[in-house]
Amino acid sequence: MPTPAFSRSLLPLLALALAMMLGFTMMASFGTVQEGAKAELHLSDYTLSLIQGLSAALPLALFSIPIGIWVDRHNRVRIMIVLVATFVLGTLLTAVAHSVALLFVARMLTGIGTTGALTAALSLCADLCPPTQRGRALLVVNLGKSLGQAMAFGLTGALFGLFLRGGAPGWFWHAAPWRSAHLALALMGAAFMIPLFLLREPVRHEVAASTHAPFRIVAGELWARRAFLLPLFMGQVSVVMADAAAAIWAAPVLSRSFGLRPDQVAGWMGTMIFVAGLLGAVIGGFSADWGQKSGRRGGLLIGAVIAASLGIPAGLFPIAPSVPLFGAALGLLLLCGAVTGVVTSVALTVLIPNELRGLCIGAFIAIAGLIGFGVAPTLVAAASSLFGGESHLDQGLATVGAATSALSLIAFFVAMRRAPATATTEPI
Repeated sequence: MPTPAFSRSLLPLLALALAMMLGFTMMASFGTVQEGAKAELHLSDYTLSLIQGLSAALPLALFSIPIGIWVDRHNRVRIMIVLVATFVLGTLLTAVAHSVALLFVARMLTGIGTTGALTAALSLCADLCPPTQRGRALLVVNLGKSLGQAMAFGLTGALFGLFLRGGAPGWFWHAAPWRSAHLALALMGAAFMIPLFLLREPVRHEVAASTHAPFRIVAGELWARRAFLLPLFMGQVSVVMADAAAAIWAAPVLSRSFGLRPDQVAGWMGTMIFVAGLLGAVIGGFSADWGQKSGRRGGLLIGAVIAASLGIPAGLFPIAPSVPLFGAALGLLLLCGAVTGVVTSVALTVLIPNELRGLCIGAFIAIAGLIGFGVAPTLVAAASSLFGGESHLDQGLATVGAATSALSLIAFFVAMRRAPATATTEPI
């Protein structure tokens, strides 16, 4: 039977990409305008750190795996609609929150909806296209994610500036600019949900057991694939650690080592993050499809192995002798991280049975997020102290970046050697 044209799946993929663009825009929107909320609600930096950090970490820890199991067993289009409505509601509550507790809940809802919707979207992508086209399918959704991360700064900032200069209209209750920006985002989100109602649940492919199999059956299937999944998890978690450490500590290194203020680097760093995510998604998607066509067992992961190897020298960006070299190496590190992220997602949708995909994706999101954002920043501080204290932040960050990249290379290589032949065969 001939493979259906990729164009037949493009419209539903674009609907999913649009949803993910909205989610990641809304998930990071508050950080762009948080100074306005701080002034109006008289918040401390410590309180803001809890609202921004803990409200993002809790959804990862508590909801990613349950949502993954939910996605594996029920109608994913309906789940997607519920989760998109959840992050739209969280954005609306952000706009009207007048207490720390409500603001915290609002940001949690946004995080739950966005990370959960990503799990559902990736699972849907897997069944909208045959395995040989899944790299391109996940590329489309990841482009939506990358665009959303960039728009969290661009669109939210533009809305804030618009309402700051012209004031909020009467039907926005003349709200403060940061509130009006979130009201506008919520209205956009509600309007752009409409394409999701036109989607139909695709048939699940590559099912090794029933999607409603008892949990002991599901656990047994996972255990049978541990030789492949454990190094794959380790490889991607290591990449997330390197990327998270870079994202958190790059600006302080620029300030301490090169004397640059945040406003002097914000423009080119924001552009670089988007371009790296865009190119990484394209390279990762096409390399995964090419790797599958090579016929080599584990060939799907060749792109991740190459990207991880390039990430080792790129992880030394903090000790670069000039700002241009610093920026080039940092951009390469982020690009490599985007490549491995897409390749890992494709591997889960191609090499893991359908009834396990949501659970695996949810576990990846939970573990990678918790370790990446919970351990990596502290690890950099500990490494800096070994070199002599905070003045050696650049050396500590370089050590962690290069070491975690090296670990990811080893793990991805092992995962490639142990990859199952298909989603419905047991790994050897």
